[in-house]
Amino acid sequence: MKISNDIFSLRDDLKNKNNVAFVPTMGNLHEGHLALIKQAKQHAEYVVVSIFVNRLQFLPNEDFDQYPRTFDGDCDALNKLGVNHVFAPNEEILYPDQQEFLLTLPSIADTLEGKFRPGFFCGVTTIVLKLFNIIQPQIAIFGKKDFQQLHIVKEMVRQLNIPIKIEGCEIIRASDGLALSSRNGYLTENQRNEACNLYHSLQKIKQEINAGNKSFDTLQEAAINNLSQRGWKIDYLTIQNRNTLRTANIKDKNLIVLAAAWLGKTRLIDNIEI
Repeated sequence: MKISNDIFSLRDDLKNKNNVAFVPTMGNLHEGHLALIKQAKQHAEYVVVSIFVNRLQFLPNEDFDQYPRTFDGDCDALNKLGVNHVFAPNEEILYPDQQEFLLTLPSIADTLEGKFRPGFFCGVTTIVLKLFNIIQPQIAIFGKKDFQQLHIVKEMVRQLNIPIKIEGCEIIRASDGLALSSRNGYLTENQRNEACNLYHSLQKIKQEINAGNKSFDTLQEAAINNLSQRGWKIDYLTIQNRNTLRTANIKDKNLIVLAAAWLGKTRLIDNIEI
């Protein structure tokens, strides 16, 4: 497995590769990330994984400095999976100057995650587009846990005519249902035991809707009240149209329930498709 810290050596290695899959990460890899890589290996002969904690997608009061960085362990795991190349640049490589060229994003980027983390998707699309331009893969894999991110990246690729196929990977969960996340490591033991109830709340809504309950507002309110009583602070818990990420109506058939909520100082996100 090759490791590059600079753009020139990475591009030199990729210049004759015509079947490249790319998995962008911020490191601190867990089984969810490894599932992305396994999926990438099914689609391409050569797999590139980036490890870069992107400052632009963190708000000033968020955990950029505390975000876990486990590069050596990450590389061991990637090597065992047969990853061909790791791209691990520092900030001076990707942002040698202040990043002044930014995309104007659609209004959907100001909802859900974008409402509570203003500027987040500007930071995400900036780094993703830069990495796409550097690596020029044929396919890129993103996790469905960050469903809104996946939606926006797909739209960016479609509207800007970028010749890359974007594929989503299913959420990987612990045995109790908690979606795997690097930030799960921030949870105390008691919070970790409670954390699975976010997923269970989404599951209950799915069961109700599949049983014919179309009272979306009531279902959302009941789930929010239940979690709030258990000590959660809810940013959002909402039923949306899965294709547009707009608020769902009773005629919509492709639905998704998305949630973001705090347990203590840890913010967790999750979703479930219906």
